[in-house]
Amino acid sequence: MDENSKYKELLNREGIKSTRHRNAILELLEESEFPQTAEQLFITLREKTASIDLSTVYRTLDTFASKNLVIKSNRVDDGKALYELNHNEHKHHLLCVGCHKLISIEDCPIGDLKQTLKSRIDFDITGHKLEIYGYCHDCKKYKLPPADHDNL
Repeated sequence: MDENSKYKELLNREGIKSTRHRNAILELLEESEFPQTAEQLFITLREKTASIDLSTVYRTLDTFASKNLVIKSNRVDDGKALYELNHNEHKHHLLCVGCHKLISIEDCPIGDLKQTLKSRIDFDITGHKLEIYGYCHDCKKYKLPPADHDNL
C-alpha cells in the first residue's frame, strides 16, 4: 500500500476528507523523529510542495488533534504547540525549556496515583497525559544557578 492510500484510509476512517495537504502533513509527522511546531511543518511543506497557508496547517493540526490522530503538547516558555503522530503508545514527555528538546519517558509514573485516586475519592482515570518541564543535561551546563539571577 502506498503512503497516500494509507493516509487516505486513515482520514476516511475518522470522517476527514483526504487532501494533498493533509496527506503531506501526516507524512511529515510520520517521518519526523521529534514533535514539530506548525511553523516547522509549514516551512518544510513550502520547501517540498506547492503553496500552503500557515492557517491551513494550524486548522489541519487542530482537526487531527480533535480526532486523536496527533498528540498536541504545549511548550511552557513560549506557548507554542508541538505535534506528533499518535502511534497509540502510552508514553509521557520531559520538555526542556532551554532547547525545547522533547524526551519520552517509557515507564508510566502514574500507576500508584491511579490506585490512590480510586481508593481515596472513587475516581476512575480513563486516560492521562503527563508533561514535565525542566532543563536537559546539555542546557543545565549553561544555566545559571537561581541565586545568580538576582545579580544580572
